[in-house]
Amino acid sequence: MDLSSINPTLLLASLLVAATPILIAAIGELVAERSGVLNLGVEGMMITGAICGFIIAVETGSPLLGFIAAAIGGALLSMLFALLTLFALANQVASGLALTLFGLGVSALMGQGYVGIKPPPTPKLDIPLLSDLPFFGPVLFSHDLMVYFGIALVAAVWAMLKYTRAGLILRAVGENHDAAHALGYKVVRVRLMAIGFGGACAGLGGAYISLVRVPQWTEGMTAGAGWIALALVVFASWKAGRVLLGAWLFGGITVLQLNLQAAGVAIPVEYLSMSPYLITILVLVIMSSDRSRAPASLGRIFHASG
Repeated sequence: MDLSSINPTLLLASLLVAATPILIAAIGELVAERSGVLNLGVEGMMITGAICGFIIAVETGSPLLGFIAAAIGGALLSMLFALLTLFALANQVASGLALTLFGLGVSALMGQGYVGIKPPPTPKLDIPLLSDLPFFGPVLFSHDLMVYFGIALVAAVWAMLKYTRAGLILRAVGENHDAAHALGYKVVRVRLMAIGFGGACAGLGGAYISLVRVPQWTEGMTAGAGWIALALVVFASWKAGRVLLGAWLFGGITVLQLNLQAAGVAIPVEYLSMSPYLITILVLVIMSSDRSRAPASLGRIFHASG
């Protein structure tokens, strides 16, 4: 065992990369849930985004086009969920679970010819002067654009929910859809946009895994990332800032367990592999001890009476 081989600078830099797919997917799901929609299909949308982004990036040679395709793929799959829950009035939990199973199956079918292929590299955004700073340069200023996009997205969603009329309407629909409808707000339209946004974010998160985090395609490669994103939203009490902290926590523990394995720590590898999930759940339960309640209409079917 040689713990001196663990480099704190690389550890923190890797933390941001590991947290990014969970963060982007979770912030999209947060918007959907604040509108009163419980979409358990995040895993299915992520894996669909992963293969859509991978295929387009490989075929065009452009990671940017890959990420755009991933967002479109995730959003399109989310529209299937919207069709079932908003128009056919199907149960949201059952529809979300079906969406995950559908996404896993479709992605496996689409990706059969892409196993073992390397995608084009996603360039890092090296910021002049700042990237050369000791410690802070590698940790903060030497990542790809999606890392910064994820953080900016959290800030934008936080500001939108807290300070804008659109955020007020979204929260009103999530808290009491009948009252919002009586006031003239288009509940179905608001939820449709929120579901689409959540799907696009999940697709982006999945593409980040297949194009950057693990630059290859393997069946089921999201490996529960969608479920962790769902857990982050719930245990972060539907607050954007806490989602950011939770994603960083999960990313940090994930990277740390990989470093501990490389350092030869005398703990069975299965326990180390379990640790990110267990520790994330425990800490986020503690974080949510203020018992902030969920949106009152979360998971409830809306049927316009007039």
